Amino acid sequence: MTDFLVIVALAALGAALAGLLAAPAVRVLRRRSVALSLFAVAALAVAAMAAGTMAVAQAMFLSGHDLGVVMAVVGVSGVVSLAAALLFGRRIAAGSRELARSARTVGSEGGFVAPAEPPTAELAALSRALEETSGRLAEARERERALDASRRELIAGISHDLRTPLAGLRAMAEALEDGVAEDTARYHSRMRIEVDRLAAMVDDLFELSRIQAGALALTYSRVSVYDLVDDALTAAGPLARASGVRLVDGGVAPLPVRVDAQQITRVLGNLLVNAIRATPADGTVAVSTRQEEGRVVLAVEDGCGGIPPEDLARVFDTGWRGGLARTPRADGESGAGLGLAIVRGIVEAHEGRATVRNAGAGCRFEVELPAG
Repeated sequence: MTDFLVIVALAALGAALAGLLAAPAVRVLRRRSVALSLFAVAALAVAAMAAGTMAVAQAMFLSGHDLGVVMAVVGVSGVVSLAAALLFGRRIAAGSRELARSARTVGSEGGFVAPAEPPTAELAALSRALEETSGRLAEARERERALDASRRELIAGISHDLRTPLAGLRAMAEALEDGVAEDTARYHSRMRIEVDRLAAMVDDLFELSRIQAGALALTYSRVSVYDLVDDALTAAGPLARASGVRLVDGGVAPLPVRVDAQQITRVLGNLLVNAIRATPADGTVAVSTRQEEGRVVLAVEDGCGGIPPEDLARVFDTGWRGGLARTPRADGESGAGLGLAIVRGIVEAHEGRATVRNAGAGCRFEVELPAG
């Protein structure tokens, strides 16, 4: 047992000596190729084994022939080990270079193309992570393009909508100044209407900017959706009568919700105004509520004739004005495409969801809110 421990100690001493002599190589190779690093590790292992064998052989007083045989075995094993390390290192280095070339495509139009067979599990995991990152970048780029398109559409729409009432106001002001207005009271009334339209448009822009900036302050309270719907129907009643549209109770239950009552009333008001203006005369707009899985769903269904399927995903986008399937407004007003964007912003600020789908003779807008 004592001889065995002596042999172990001598082998350890020889291997440690070889390791100490090779330690500077670790510092030199820290920024080198992985293939060279693997080769160096294998060379260190062979040198340590050879040094330990030599130390043990000297202590055991082996004959020259026996020592030569032992060292030959060590040498052959070392050559095979170094060749395998060099082969594996070159394979890993090639895989790293291929992954580096592929990584340069992250964020490009074509997207990241992962290498076919990464040589190690770590490189495979890195490849998957780069692929996921590239996918997220592509999604972010598409969202940015959609936002940029909606901004351009909004600017174009707002410019048109501002130009129309401003031109009318200028014409009426000039008529009053020149004294050619026969019915000045009518001119004053029309000017007030146009100013109200401009003020409402500016209010919508301000509200939308607060929503998009995350600065919308909510004051929560526990209220009944019955009261919210009643307030919204009362406000939309005059427009519905002027447009010849009937407001129908599709089943409004007194379900409790914890929301900002003023903001949700605005949501319902925007949906009702949008539905009334999109519904032909003698049509109906139905309002209903229901509860499902801890959520309260408010629905507004109109008779607009439906929305083209390709436009359904854009209904709540800023600046969206609708397609040919939407009936022109009876009052001749042109909207800036902000109402539904405000609806979505307010609902999402309440941790809810706003959706739309075609149903019956029109479309059905639904607002999901957390139950009270």
